[in-house]
Amino acid sequence: MRPILIDCDPGHDDALAILTAYAHKEELKILGVTTIGGNQTLEKVTENAKRILHFLDADIPLASGQAGPLVKSLHTAADAHGESGMDGPVFEEADYPLASDNAVVFLKEQIMACPGKVTIVAIGPLTNIALLLKVYPETKKKIDCISIMGGGISHGNSTELAEFNIYVDPEAAHIVFNAGIPIVMAGLDVTEKALITVQEIEALKKKGRVSRMAGELLSFYNESGRQYGFIDSPIHDLCAIAYLLEPDLFQGEYQAVDVITEEGRARGLTFADKRLMCDKIKNVFVLEQVERDRFAAMLIEALEKLDGRE
Repeated sequence: MRPILIDCDPGHDDALAILTAYAHKEELKILGVTTIGGNQTLEKVTENAKRILHFLDADIPLASGQAGPLVKSLHTAADAHGESGMDGPVFEEADYPLASDNAVVFLKEQIMACPGKVTIVAIGPLTNIALLLKVYPETKKKIDCISIMGGGISHGNSTELAEFNIYVDPEAAHIVFNAGIPIVMAGLDVTEKALITVQEIEALKKKGRVSRMAGELLSFYNESGRQYGFIDSPIHDLCAIAYLLEPDLFQGEYQAVDVITEEGRARGLTFADKRLMCDKIKNVFVLEQVERDRFAAMLIEALEKLDGRE
């Protein structure tokens, strides 16, 4: 069983990543969930994490993290995720406890207390993770890898060059990408191919309690995605969990990746040095292709498994 920590900013696709991880208790042991200001403000994404964990009747420690990036002010994604950050379903009030309001300390304690190495699943801006690595460098030897949803070698979405999670805090991303820890990067190159169709979304609404809730999440997300040119819905953050469960769903290659932090049009760009004589370490396994049908089936089966636990 792989111990994991999920650092997130729920977020529709964050919620689906949490649901899928929770459905696979035999393979993934969730040591905790931490939140970071990103898709919406810290207060809103933390409330959304509480709602998901309460809905599941889970017993997973939850800690809130940094409200904004290391240098700049927070840039949210309300256009994609709505005013709450997770618009769609109507959740009951979630009286879910916070284990800590200092995610960086919480992450350090969970990592150091684990007998083996821990995988970090980072599916929001990388502020919490950068601070963890800078303040507590002793944790590096206890981290097996960081599975990231973020970046894009070929293109961006917040700008033509920069993907949202990296664009929000490129300074943090630069720290993480250069920390010497194995990284798996699910960027836009692969996540925009990791689609669930409108028909699959509609079918979820006719199933059990968890599937129906996911269907409502995805209906809103699908509608909001139309403004960006999508017909079906890319479930970006789920790729970071799916890779841990079934790595053969994906194809990719090791590349020397870094992040542009300077002001200007390219701020937040994740780029790969592909020169034949590149002398940089190929520090990131960049996912490039995904088997779409198997990916969607993984999500649908995970939701059905949770339906069966009700």
